[in-house]
Amino acid sequence: MKIVWLDLNSSYAHSSLALPALQAQIADNSDIRWEMVSATINENPGMTAGEIFRRKPDIIAATCWLFNHEVLQHVLSRAKALLPECCIALGGPEFLGDNEDFLRNNRFVDCVFRGEGEEVVPQWLSIWNQREKWEGIKGLCYLDKTNGVYHDNGLARVMKFDTLVSPETSEFFNWSKPFVQLETTRGCFNTCAFCVSGGEKPVRTLPIETIRQRIDIIYRHGIRNIRVLDRTFNYNSRHAKALLDLFKEYPDIRFHLEIHPALLTEELKAELKAMPEGLLHLEAGIQSLREDVLTTSRRMGKLSDALEGLKFLCSLPNMETHADLIAGLPLYRLEDIFHDVRTLAGYKAGEIQLESLKLLPGTEMRRRAQELGISYSPLPPYEVLQTREISPDELQTARQLSRLLDGYYNTSVWQDITRRLIIEEDDFLHRFLDHLIRLGVIDQPMSQERRGVILYEFCKEFYPKYETEATLAWIEAGMSLKKQPAARIRTKHVVPPEHWNIVYGEYHEGLRLCLLPGNETDPTNYWFGFETESQYLRPVLKAIN
Repeated sequence: MKIVWLDLNSSYAHSSLALPALQAQIADNSDIRWEMVSATINENPGMTAGEIFRRKPDIIAATCWLFNHEVLQHVLSRAKALLPECCIALGGPEFLGDNEDFLRNNRFVDCVFRGEGEEVVPQWLSIWNQREKWEGIKGLCYLDKTNGVYHDNGLARVMKFDTLVSPETSEFFNWSKPFVQLETTRGCFNTCAFCVSGGEKPVRTLPIETIRQRIDIIYRHGIRNIRVLDRTFNYNSRHAKALLDLFKEYPDIRFHLEIHPALLTEELKAELKAMPEGLLHLEAGIQSLREDVLTTSRRMGKLSDALEGLKFLCSLPNMETHADLIAGLPLYRLEDIFHDVRTLAGYKAGEIQLESLKLLPGTEMRRRAQELGISYSPLPPYEVLQTREISPDELQTARQLSRLLDGYYNTSVWQDITRRLIIEEDDFLHRFLDHLIRLGVIDQPMSQERRGVILYEFCKEFYPKYETEATLAWIEAGMSLKKQPAARIRTKHVVPPEHWNIVYGEYHEGLRLCLLPGNETDPTNYWFGFETESQYLRPVLKAIN
């Protein structure tokens, strides 16, 4: 029997764990031959289907999720037309809800799995060509070929998570990416109504020694970035402390974690303070800074505790903490979002990620959409179109605000000045967003240089006291000293003053100096030194007087 796995991703930077997680469970079955066809959603569906056809599989399998859903249908419908006798089986988060309509509208798909597949897919493979026995496979959904009756076998759950063969042992585990994903738990203690893991009980956890063994394998493959797939790593403080102690054994690996700021115990705070610099990258789930919004969304944890915890995390100098907001949640207004962005900037969040809510299959919020007054797209990615509190136009404004944040606040070059403008100028976000929209660039990709020119010109016209700071950011980013933001810079016949205070670097006579003289809004003189024998464009010396 030959199985072709269609690995269809949004880009080649992404890699799914589904194939190695499944194949590892039955890797020793010599009756099954696995092959993989990899493609992205931007490639021609006919070409991808042709690659599948050339391999002549008995079964085509794939994972279906938000951003590959549409293209996957195009590829598989072509593959079925070329290989009418093959069996197409799908799994993934798109099938956590009711699957009857999907199967009736996509007759080329033979069956879909709802839930976790490591235990049930091997069972199904032993009877894949005996449809009369499919009723015994937990989580399997399909149509009866004779009478068209829909069969729904519920939800599959792996209860003995710690006994699974790890995906890293599979020949299909992708070691070519700069990071890998490591699943240390299954399920989530939280009950967020917008999340596919909301209320997914019980939470199943791997023993620390098993996690150590898997990190050892990853380390031996030269990977130095691990994204820990743990829905809330600190839901259990004792387990979280054990994980942190384990991570300290690998000082040259960077671990990415999701953390709930409302659940930080004093002991865990002390542990985080003591972690080596750069070892952790934290994603703090916050979603909204409004109590009524979080209550309606059924997110556990007091808002006051979450805000206190987030302030603590953002204050830690030894790690970076990103915070996320979700536009489109019930009761969440546009002005609330602007206010919350300003609050997070005041906390000095490492990044502010503003996403639009998507009502995913199988979530409580999707089931209650009408009750909550939510209109959403019936097609992937199921984005919210309006609520009682936010209009379609306002949701587009929130999306454009997200673009602004990604282009400026979430970019290290412009973050400091953008943060200061957000905090100190109440109207900055509105005015700068309107400015970017009027220029027609809000939805265009822009170079760092282009972004810097726009920010400088905006500050010069509307917030002149920040003009010098915009110029300083430009210089320290290594941008051209011949462009407008550096118009005040003096580069000829510049010599050190009699007295200056060095901010960073060390002066020597081989440096090429330039001077940004003070003006009415900032009387400070700024000196920068550049190495003449290096291609490095950023200054190596900064001094003031």
